[in-house]
Amino acid sequence: MKVVFLIGNASVGKMTVGQELMKITDLRLFHNHMTIEPVIEIFGSYNGKVVSRLREVIFEEFAASNNYGIIFTYMWAFDQQSDWDYIEHVKEIFRPYEAEFYHVELVASREIRLERNVTENRLCNKASKRDISISNQRLIGDDERFRLVSNDGEIPFDNFIKIDNSYVSPGKVAQKIKTLFTL
Repeated sequence: MKVVFLIGNASVGKMTVGQELMKITDLRLFHNHMTIEPVIEIFGSYNGKVVSRLREVIFEEFAASNNYGIIFTYMWAFDQQSDWDYIEHVKEIFRPYEAEFYHVELVASREIRLERNVTENRLCNKASKRDISISNQRLIGDDERFRLVSNDGEIPFDNFIKIDNSYVSPGKVAQKIKTLFTL
């Protein structure tokens, strides 16, 4: 089984690239808001404990399935040990199934990400982002609170690529990922 971690800052294009990658491979997409949005809808606010439990069940069941692989999008704060630990935890779920892991970091400037924060696809799939003012404030606040772009040489994994997708279409980025990792 193949596990592709699509990581990057808010509005960098993780979900959109993941959608394109799913179209050209047998990988399934599990973008982070697939658990966030239903929890917000049911509870009326974000509940991290419930989101984590839902993800855990999905990962466990997917790992035990006969599926080719999964794309998981994640906003990784590289200055937070808990985020490093979380990625390792997810890998531990898949390791008994002889999974191969791939890590793709997408990067783009804040200006570009603020433009992407209002795209139709994003707002259609992420109801919690529809209040643009609050969503923009959250994006800027996260930029200021966390280091959401890896330092050169920081990622120790064999199958890792960092892609500046500022002026590259999601389809071309997906094709690059597919070709590089032979997905």
